[in-house]
Parts: sequence; C-alpha cells; structure tokens
Amino acid sequence: MVKTAAFDAADYLNDEETIAAYLTAALEDPNPDVFLAAVRDVARARGMAQLAKDAGLGRESLYKALTPGAKPVSAPRTPSLRSPG
Repeated sequence: MVKTAAFDAADYLNDEETIAAYLTAALEDPNPDVFLAAVRDVARARGMAQLAKDAGLGRESLYKALTPGAKPVSAPRTPSLRSPG
C-alpha cells in the first residue's frame, strides 16, 4: 500500500516571491476565509510563535485571529486590496 503525506502549503512557502504569489492568488478568491487561511499558512511557514511575539500577541491569539471565519480588525479594508489601481 502506498502511503502519502498530507499536503501542507507552509512546507513550500520558503521565499518572498512564492509567498507573494500565494497571497495574491488567495486575494483573488471572493471568500475571505481563503485569504485568512493563506495568511495562516505563511505565518506557520515563518514560525507562528516568533510572529506572535513580534506582533505582541500570544500564539493562541494569533491562531484564533487567522482561523477561517474570524473577523480580523482589518477586515473592512480587505475590499480595497482587491480594487484596481
């Protein structure tokens, strides 16, 4: 029997160009949860604990904020990120 590992995007987000392309693609999806999941993948790729510390948050708080369905403080600004120009 062939064993496979679960896909984890964070394993492939190892340079700025790849991260930028990943986040850009996520922004193109009309579902805001897709973008939150992508940001969470990037955070995990860079080290969630260190990112939380740098942001002045607890690791658990950062996980919660990046969970699909969360309502981050910057959510009202999200549509402006998608507008042309």
